[in-house]
Amino acid sequence: MSVTVDGDKSGSVPNRVRRIVRGPRPEKVPALVGTACTLIGLIDIAAGILPRFRVSKMHAAAEVLPGTLGPLSAALSLSAGVLLLLLAHGLKRNKRRAWRAAVVLLPLGAAAQLTWRHSVTGAVLSLALVTLLAVHRDQFAALPDPRSRWRALANFILMGAGSLALGLAIVSAHPRRVIGSPSLTDRLEHVLYGLFGIEGPVDYAGNTGWTVGYSLGALGMLTALTTIYLAFRPEHPAARLTEDDETRLRALLDKHGARDSLGHFALRRDKGVVFSPSGKAAVCYRVVSGVMLASGDPIGDVEAWPGAIERFMDEAKAHSWTPAVMGCSETGGQVWTRETGLDALELGDEAVVDVADFSLSGRAMRNVRQMVKRIERNGYTTKVRRVSDLGEAELERVRRAAEDWRGTDTERGFSMALGRIGGPGDGEAVIATAHKEDDDTAGSSPYGDLKAIIHFVPWGTDGMSLELMRRDRSADPGMNELLIVAALQQSPRLGIERVSLNFAMFRAALARGEKIGAGPVLRIWRGLLVFLSRWFQIESLYKFNAKFQPRWEPRFVVYRKSGDLPRIGFAAMQAEGFVNLSLPRPFTRRKPTPTPRPCAHIVPSQAEHEVRAA
Repeated sequence: MSVTVDGDKSGSVPNRVRRIVRGPRPEKVPALVGTACTLIGLIDIAAGILPRFRVSKMHAAAEVLPGTLGPLSAALSLSAGVLLLLLAHGLKRNKRRAWRAAVVLLPLGAAAQLTWRHSVTGAVLSLALVTLLAVHRDQFAALPDPRSRWRALANFILMGAGSLALGLAIVSAHPRRVIGSPSLTDRLEHVLYGLFGIEGPVDYAGNTGWTVGYSLGALGMLTALTTIYLAFRPEHPAARLTEDDETRLRALLDKHGARDSLGHFALRRDKGVVFSPSGKAAVCYRVVSGVMLASGDPIGDVEAWPGAIERFMDEAKAHSWTPAVMGCSETGGQVWTRETGLDALELGDEAVVDVADFSLSGRAMRNVRQMVKRIERNGYTTKVRRVSDLGEAELERVRRAAEDWRGTDTERGFSMALGRIGGPGDGEAVIATAHKEDDDTAGSSPYGDLKAIIHFVPWGTDGMSLELMRRDRSADPGMNELLIVAALQQSPRLGIERVSLNFAMFRAALARGEKIGAGPVLRIWRGLLVFLSRWFQIESLYKFNAKFQPRWEPRFVVYRKSGDLPRIGFAAMQAEGFVNLSLPRPFTRRKPTPTPRPCAHIVPSQAEHEVRAA
């Protein structure tokens, strides 16, 4: 992408931008080839399993790949079908290795057509597809995705389960040829033996036993070979923030960190980063399920954003990843859509409290005021300090409490969570703690009188953004309100003028849907959000943030096309920790799930998620 910027140097958005977009675009040939491989793979699997299918009207279509008559040809058909199904998705995503595998597989299929079935038509069609792949080979240049050897175990489990299901279908597809009446247990035993190339307890008349045996052996071989390949292929780990990357990002945040409340979260060490050619801007991201997911606005000078965005889109194109941005501001959304041709959709609103305007007085703050007064009467006190002001022993106690009070097995958060407390270079972060010195359990608790923690990260030099909220389950309800009020009241002493309480998804829909005169569509949409709040705390988080009378700043999701939104949403849920598809770590002790308490906090994309709404 070529970008020319004309405008002043004041840090505002450039007035005139001339661009040529080279971002990832849907290619017709890879999509068609991938779809064809899927359909042909299903036909070949059916031809390898069902005897009648091999002589049906679909027989001519099934001839596109390896033959379907005789024991060996049935096994070849089944193997080719399974391999094509595995390759189809990679071909749709322009993957180079999927292209190479298809180019090798299809000539083998053509040879099998001529050798076993003497089918010139099938061989010609296979070679025609190879020719199509060769002509358009430049469209299949995407690099591999981040991966590890855990994929080998996942492949063994999934392929093993699929082989068992297909094997049971193969064993049961010849009822007239079966000798006797084998039970389901006998058939499963026959499948298990057959996957290892051993004859099982089920007997067939004629050559059917050979056909079943070859097919089961082919499935077992595919499971073994694909698992071995995944176990021994080179790893491509996900991008991680290096020390040099972090140093450069901190320098950008020192100059431009006041622009975006999510800027400091770019320092998560499980994110990758791409810098603009000038080094004056950067975009941080994580790749999840083929989605290249950025969060917040680019870091750095606005005039250098186009260069960082260009690098981001080039990286997405090189790997055929789906580009997406979660939670960018209105300015960020304008730049992203203008520079890339992507679309933007309002996702929700960020709650920002101006410290100078905050007060507990007035009818609107009555509930918060009464709750804070009640907790203070119960003997709770608060402390609000910079992380650099805490001693090492107390900081370690806070870290241990935050870890032990977490309500989930895995740390949640991506776009609005830092994932650490008191790390090197994070001394300007703010910690608010609640204590109860006269508590009977204070002497026996490993955390002393500590009862709750709230952690804020810097937002420029005069702001802070809420990152984490944790509390002892034995503490009184209302700890979060108590600590947020304490932090807001102590902010002037720390030089803080604005505090971000982070994000409320679909806030506008919830607010408008409950008003008089709301239309039926809006009411239905609000009802759906309320229903989903049982699992994702959408409504409760909005109401919790609204207690502090913030101003609402819209946040957007940027995406390529509407069809990508479900995939982007699923990837975001994985990144935030709501969906965990990774294999469990061995010998990891699972923490008991705590009992939900009647308290809410902030956005579900933050590190703190254990506080549930009643």
